[in-house]
Order: sequence, then structure tokens, then C-alpha cells
Amino acid sequence: MINNNPQISTFTLLRFSGFKDTFWIFSQMGLAPKEFSKVPGLQFFKLLGSGNKDGFGKLLNPNVYAFHGVWESENAAFDFFESSPQFEPFRMRATEIGTFFMNVIKAHGKWSGVNPYLTNDEYGEGKIAVITRARIKITYIPQFWKYVAPVSGVLAHQPGVILSIGIGEYPWFMQATFSLWENVESMREYAYKNKLHTEVISKTRKLGWYSEELFANFDPYKFKGKWDGKTTLTQF
Repeated sequence: MINNNPQISTFTLLRFSGFKDTFWIFSQMGLAPKEFSKVPGLQFFKLLGSGNKDGFGKLLNPNVYAFHGVWESENAAFDFFESSPQFEPFRMRATEIGTFFMNVIKAHGKWSGVNPYLTNDEYGEGKIAVITRARIKITYIPQFWKYVAPVSGVLAHQPGVILSIGIGEYPWFMQATFSLWENVESMREYAYKNKLHTEVISKTRKLGWYSEELFANFDPYKFKGKWDGKTTLTQF
């Protein structure tokens, strides 16, 4: 692994339970960004909800949320998760929190008008993480859910997938996925050779469903916390 700059990215999964805490985290979708914007070293961030059916359903999963951050350094990320006042309410309320620390391999496209990632890693082998994100044009929302959602829903069952979840900033028209793969070969097999997936990609290009999209590959090098009982990256 070759680092040309100190920027890192994180992807955090958070689980909540009980009406009081699930209502609280839902409210943070609107309230937390103002506080997160004050965090030292946090260059870009998104607080994301999740759908039912492994995140790929149309209905909200009130118990699972995600936080994606791009940081000027690993130390800035650690300070945020371990001791910042902005994240402390999340630590206190969540029943489970797990964070992947990652270096960017490559990224293209834009998210909220920018590409926040600086490529700083030459991928060698091992696990690879992927974030895809799209803003769907309002007129194409029915077609998106008809064609894309079923394909995304089978992602978790593809050979080589370790973890996958559908996430989004807003329901219906701002959608994203996070997936963790055993290796780049498995990821490419699905991305470029899976018939259903390639057909949908072709359709999105032809019809122009998206007003904005982004695709990024990451080299995950560390995991902190716990998710589904797993506490280290090697357990995934």
C-alpha cells in the first residue's frame, strides 16, 4: 500500500433500537449536519438512512443508519469517533457501531457537486470496498425502482460479497450502496459480467436516469467497533 497523501475515508454503520432512540436518529438526519460541519479535519460527510430488505427496499429501516466521512488524516477521524462532542450522542444511543477505515483507490463522478476523494492508494490484493451513489431524476423514479432496485437486492447473494447495504440521503431519489468484497476479481465479475447488472447499467446510460452519480473503490485497512458481532476486519 502506497500513501501519497494522508487523506482517508470512513464508512460507519449504526444500529439503534427502541422507539425513543430510533426517533432520535431519524431527527438527526436534519439536525446533525450543522454540528458535523464544525468537526476539525472532516472534509466531506454524509449521514445516510437505510431501507428495508438489506437496505434496498422502498421503506425506511428505522434501526440502521450510516455515516460516511472523508478526513484530512486518520488522527482526525479517530478523535471524532472516540471523543468528539458531535459524535458522543451517537455513541451513547447506538446499540452497535462499526467503522471501516479506507484509502481511496479510484473515484469518478460527483456527490453534491464535488468529488471529495484524493486517490492515495495503489491496490494490491485482498478486500475491496465500493460506494456507488446516484441522484435520480424525478421523472425516472418509477423506472429506477422497477429495474434497479431488484438488481441491487440480489447484490448480497453474489459470490465474493462480504457485506452490502443500500443507503441514501433522502428516500426514493438519492440512493447509494456500500459493498465489501473478498477481492477485486469478485467485484468486477458482478460489475461487468452479471447479465442483470450490465443490462441495467446500459439502460441508465441510454435513458439518462441520473442527474448526478459517483462510483468509488476503496482499500479497507482497518475496522473499529462491532457490526453483526464482528470486531476486526479479518472477521469479515
